[in-house]
Amino acid sequence: MSPAIESSDAALVVVDPNGRRTRVPLHPFPFRIGRAPDNHLVLRDSRISRNHAQINSSDGQCLLEDLNSRHGVWVNGERIVKTRTLHPSDRVEFGVPDGYQLHFTRDGEEIRKLLEKPIPSDTGRSGTANLEKLRAVLEVARSLQSSFSADDVLNSVVDATLAVTGAERGFLLLFDEHHELQVRSARARGGANLPPDELRVPRKLIRQALETRRDLFSMSFDPTAADGNSPGNTIADLELRSVACVPLVRVSLSGGAKTQVVSTARSNAGVLYMDSRLHVVDLAGGNRELLQTLAIEASTVLENARLLEEERAKQHIEEELGVARRIQQSLLPRSLPDTGWFRVCGSSVASHEVGGDYFDVVSIDPKTWSVVIADVAGKGVSSALMASFLQGAFLNAAGGGRIADVLARINEFLAERADQGKYATVFYATLDADGKLRFSNAGHCAPLLVRKGGAVESLHTTSMPVGMVSGAPFCEEDRLLAPGDRVVLFTDGVTEAQNAAREFFGKQRLRDVVAHAAGLDCTGMHDAIQQALKDFTGGAEQSDDITLVVAEFSGV
Repeated sequence: MSPAIESSDAALVVVDPNGRRTRVPLHPFPFRIGRAPDNHLVLRDSRISRNHAQINSSDGQCLLEDLNSRHGVWVNGERIVKTRTLHPSDRVEFGVPDGYQLHFTRDGEEIRKLLEKPIPSDTGRSGTANLEKLRAVLEVARSLQSSFSADDVLNSVVDATLAVTGAERGFLLLFDEHHELQVRSARARGGANLPPDELRVPRKLIRQALETRRDLFSMSFDPTAADGNSPGNTIADLELRSVACVPLVRVSLSGGAKTQVVSTARSNAGVLYMDSRLHVVDLAGGNRELLQTLAIEASTVLENARLLEEERAKQHIEEELGVARRIQQSLLPRSLPDTGWFRVCGSSVASHEVGGDYFDVVSIDPKTWSVVIADVAGKGVSSALMASFLQGAFLNAAGGGRIADVLARINEFLAERADQGKYATVFYATLDADGKLRFSNAGHCAPLLVRKGGAVESLHTTSMPVGMVSGAPFCEEDRLLAPGDRVVLFTDGVTEAQNAAREFFGKQRLRDVVAHAAGLDCTGMHDAIQQALKDFTGGAEQSDDITLVVAEFSGV
């Protein structure tokens, strides 16, 4: 009869429609799967039934059951009738294209199958046979990296080591940033997890022995030792028959398949520790060669796991940046006024990074428009979310009082609630049908007021950014616009755009382009600035968003 299934024994590797993998232990039984929130595994796909399937445990086996779902349950491409026994590596789908996939697994199953293969009876080649078996086992451990976490990989390495050497317990310890040994995997022969404190040999003794040599070593009872700190006495006190340690060296994986051992004062990445109460681990002959191979192979697995974790972290950051970019794009107005006495042309070109640029144009009443442009300090999702808050604040404030008062209220809210160092530069203005422009510049890049005749005036800062200092005053100024006058608003991504030589576009170059395009309408001037930026940068990647708005007063 098969052994009873433990919660840590069976698991599902869940692959979502975007290819992301998550390992989910099968616990408790029955394990329910579906769209409803009360399932143990919730699959957010409207095509999947609310209660689609469940997995039960029976006589050590996992049984998959279809709960009368709409599209059925499919295993390895075949639809099940009612129930089906799951086997390691089975692929479960739900009858919809480009949907979720589940891959069934049982910890150590692949390794167990390999270890059950008979070893050639030729005693003269037993060391070679063991070596071949070890390499095969480590191949399995290596393959696990594409599906599971680094901890799963480490557990597989320890399980393989115990199965091949015959040791009873194994602990994989890695050096942390303080160069202290920390237990990352603790396993008993047969695949059971052990608590880390089961390793009772002082780690400082393991580290001392490890730092004096780079090849494998054993620690056995020494009846003549008088030093109470002797590793031998420790082993005797713990009633251990023998201990074997395999140093794990740092390796560098080159662009090809070649593995290089790093030769530095701290070249050891950690140690694979094994002990036994009943048997002596023999480090002579073929076993020595086997364990020396293990040191390199296991270290390679560790390096692969580290690189995989870095790649997953990078992917997570990219996903976060993607969310922020979508947030930013959703803030932009869907349409801008292009007829009548007030016309606007604007754009925001996202860089590879994510900032907090935001602009909006809102009609207060038939005779008044408001326009705002802001740039939140910093980058990332937090900046994009703060820009989202500013959008809501200014939409709520439209027509709700003096510009300076609106900025003061937003400043107090941000100063009290925003993270330390989070602030935003803002230019906020209203324009009446009679040409009266009222504005406040809270630390933002000075917009350019371009007269129809070509004269250019900067609308300089009137106060500090919002959210920087509680109680800060905000001043309001005004200008009278004539028909044909335009206001060019921009973020520092425009003036700080760089070419391949790392030169900035700069304020003077912007003024020159604006002056040259003084005879054009708002759309023509906007396009002229964009073209000048494109010609200057020559396609070089930018580190900040480029947000540009040109507002034109056409007169009634």
